[in-house]
Amino acid sequence: MFKHIKSDIPASIVVFFVALPLCLGIALASGAPLFSGVIAGIIGGVLVGALSGSKIGVSGPAAGLAAIVLTAIGTLGGYENFLVAVVLGGIIQMVFGVLKAGVIGYYFPSSVIKGMLTGIGIIIILKQIPHFFGYDPDPEGDWAFFQVDGENTFSEILNTINNISPGATLIAIIGLSILLLWDKVLSKKGKVFQIIQGPLVAVAVGILFYVLTQNSEVLNISKEHLVSVPVPDDFSSFIGQFSFPNFGAISNPQVWITAFTIALVASLETLLCVEATDKLDPHKNVTPTNRELLAQGAGNIVSGMIGGLPITQVIVRSSANIQSNGRTKLSAIIHGFLLLISVILIPTLLNMIPLSVLAAILFIVGFKLAKPALFIKMYKLGWKQSIPFFVTVIGIVFGDLLIGITLGLVVGIIVILLKSYQNSHFLHIEDNSDGKHKIKMTLAEEVTFFNKGAILKELDNLPHNTYLEIDILNTRYLDYDIVEILEDFSIKARERNIDIKLISKRGVVENPPSYVEFFEQRPKSKLSLS
Repeated sequence: MFKHIKSDIPASIVVFFVALPLCLGIALASGAPLFSGVIAGIIGGVLVGALSGSKIGVSGPAAGLAAIVLTAIGTLGGYENFLVAVVLGGIIQMVFGVLKAGVIGYYFPSSVIKGMLTGIGIIIILKQIPHFFGYDPDPEGDWAFFQVDGENTFSEILNTINNISPGATLIAIIGLSILLLWDKVLSKKGKVFQIIQGPLVAVAVGILFYVLTQNSEVLNISKEHLVSVPVPDDFSSFIGQFSFPNFGAISNPQVWITAFTIALVASLETLLCVEATDKLDPHKNVTPTNRELLAQGAGNIVSGMIGGLPITQVIVRSSANIQSNGRTKLSAIIHGFLLLISVILIPTLLNMIPLSVLAAILFIVGFKLAKPALFIKMYKLGWKQSIPFFVTVIGIVFGDLLIGITLGLVVGIIVILLKSYQNSHFLHIEDNSDGKHKIKMTLAEEVTFFNKGAILKELDNLPHNTYLEIDILNTRYLDYDIVEILEDFSIKARERNIDIKLISKRGVVENPPSYVEFFEQRPKSKLSLS
């Protein structure tokens, strides 16, 4: 874990700057105490980072759960009751891990995963535009199209035009220039520029700018455009920021419903993120998904016990880690400790960081996820890849992560069904002499109930007086539904003077009296012809 510490420490600093406003913003969007987001970030970094098998994944509070949390707090009668559901959700996640449910993540098409990454990249850019120009009514971490402030993604951008803050915009442009200079030029000039990351310099310049322009009427950055970490007066007030679950509410059925919802959504988001980060990882590490569910479950139990929000692995932080050359789980763990140390020792300094500078950092993260070249590449791969990709992107931009993934998956399944329908058989007209059609139908290697429609259509279109040859020599799997179709068609075949020759490894037979008996099947079973 310490082998790549020179890469992991700079990466952890970048992830820290990305995570801090998101932890606070997601808590605000969830209607929870601000400190609850920080708690989830710390636990996601330190505990989940240590237990996880992922080398580059970073966990913390998830924007995808914000709406669920907001609703649940009101439904369950308070935040302490909601924390019970978080703890129970963590336990359920650990059960998922024991039952090896992590395999679900491998069943999402690559085109959908790429669409998810691209859609999130676009959303990051669109959502950061108001913050970049110093117009911040919607909290960081609200990634949904319809926002908690009543606006939507695009109306918020239009509102920004008339509410630009000169100071916030200027330092954002300066910060973005530093980031681009560091990324494109200085990082290639020497090791010192690789150790000291551009985001750290941009944030430091942002703090200095804020301090120097406090008395300027034009360039002054107001407090609502700055990071807002709770500042305790003393140690006892710091401890007072922690909340604890009210286990008296455990008998409430709504608590259990919320717990299962959290467990299912958090597990799905985590597995999708794992699949996505493994694709982004230049070293192509493979994350053990069942271990990840166990780690996330343990993190949610601890987070719920001390007042934190639900945790998932998060693509924004994970991609920032990868882009910053994080190599091992140490970067995620250090970022968690940085969150803890900073909110204890330097909350006042953190509250001098302009949100517009952090928006500039997220711009870079978003652009690297949604590069224009990827759209061209996916289009060139053909409609089977491009349609699920673009549907996923549109669903995420105009809905949210789960809506986009669901739509993309549905389209992906439809594509599979269409191709399965088309590839169920090959039809060859071999001879049309002597007034009798000779047609050969060669079935594919695997034929399932998905192929019923295509085969039924071809059989139904056969003309009278046809000699049909059905070749299943290379068919290794034949569903009973297909055998049943042949059985039923044999009746029509006699009526239409259609003779059938069946060629298989079991022998060659003409007009078999019973296809079921020929394949030695029982009803509702499936046949392997291997």
